[in-house]
Amino acid sequence: MPRDTTVFSACSGGPDSLALAGALAFEAPRRGRRAGGVTVDHGLQDGSADRAVAVAGAMEDLGLDPALVRTVRVARRGGPEAAARTARYAALDAVVSDHAPAAVLLGHTLDDQAETVLLGLARGSGARSLAGMPPRSGAYLRPFLELDRETVRRACLCMDLSPWEDPHNHDPRFSRSRVRHDALPALEKTLGPGIARALARTAGMLRADADTLDGLAADVRSRAGGDPAEGLSVAELESAPPALRTRVLHRAALDAGCPAGDLNAGHVRELDRLVTDWRGQSHIDLPGGLRGRRNGGRISIGR
Repeated sequence: MPRDTTVFSACSGGPDSLALAGALAFEAPRRGRRAGGVTVDHGLQDGSADRAVAVAGAMEDLGLDPALVRTVRVARRGGPEAAARTARYAALDAVVSDHAPAAVLLGHTLDDQAETVLLGLARGSGARSLAGMPPRSGAYLRPFLELDRETVRRACLCMDLSPWEDPHNHDPRFSRSRVRHDALPALEKTLGPGIARALARTAGMLRADADTLDGLAADVRSRAGGDPAEGLSVAELESAPPALRTRVLHRAALDAGCPAGDLNAGHVRELDRLVTDWRGQSHIDLPGGLRGRRNGGRISIGR
């Protein structure tokens, strides 16, 4: 990245992100980098605004400058976890834009990666979901992705930092919490230790394959038509291998506004039937109040 890039640490105040903020504050001056921090107040819990101010103060104490607070409004559509994530990344995107050139470090660990892979398996979301989170995606970097959660949390204590534990992380209403506290421990008990590392390793191997297939699918998409509302050419989709065609349809549905956490393989399979098993279906219902239709030799997705 350019030498004048401001590197921000996204910090919730939890042990993983606080350890990352501490690591950035230590490394940045030694590498001649400007380092800041940003915390996002989702407004979902009592006292969240005061907590965000306290997190910003902790980042300032570490020497991160600027230490920003961004307040967001979480939409009600798409489920609470997905909606909060969408709002959070919109806020972080704005920070990157406002302070360009800028990058944002995220505190995801190897255990977070394993949870992501299991959630992808449960949703039947395909190889891209099983590939997990990439170490780098645009302006976002995940330097802790090969470190287990316990190591990162010990580092937080070694730096004499006082993390805050988000009660949502233990709330069984949220699927990631159930995976963390129920599913992964059950797998460890049944199959033996090392499950999280094995899942993360599998994600890394699948990511290279998924990147290649996504690149080929992008070529198909460009020939079929880029705007999901205007429609994708059935003829182009029919001539593509199934692995590429379904990727094009999945990406088109997301681009049209389908919530990523709700769109699954079943929805994509029904869209694919509009191409390969067309029998006059009027439409396919999709998450987010969208519908897929075939009309005039094109597949369109819209409200």
